[in-house]
Amino acid sequence: MSSEVKRYFPMFVDLTDKKVVVAGAGTIAKRRIRALVEFTKCLYVIAPEVNQELKEMEEAGRLTILRKTYEREDLYDASLVIAATNDKKVNQDIYLACKCLGIPVNVCNDKERCDFFFPQVALHENVVVGVSTSGHEKKGQKGLAGRMQEILDQEL
Repeated sequence: MSSEVKRYFPMFVDLTDKKVVVAGAGTIAKRRIRALVEFTKCLYVIAPEVNQELKEMEEAGRLTILRKTYEREDLYDASLVIAATNDKKVNQDIYLACKCLGIPVNVCNDKERCDFFFPQVALHENVVVGVSTSGHEKKGQKGLAGRMQEILDQEL
């Protein structure tokens, strides 16, 4: 492996009964939530306010919304955390707390504070395809995942 290029290992993890926390409910957080809700029964969103889409997901029993500001205690039994608030100081605190607690964390829009990158996902029944460009070329990642989804839908 070249020392100039940092690639990430594509690891598939069972999150079914694992607590996953998303701090924030903005545009980026909602994209992460839409994907994660397909993989865990224990998705917690921490945000003082949420939009109608997230409220409907909560009403359907697909996630739990903690309508409040983030506190470190929110992370203690989490298995995976996404920091997607619009406050860099809060995201930094989430990152530091997760590092101390040994929880994998992704800080949106901050490649240096990510234990993993969030892939674009293509799904068809039990087939899951994750596409990552290791934090680069996000438009290409999205386009490739879209093509993979078309292939899955046609072939399966």
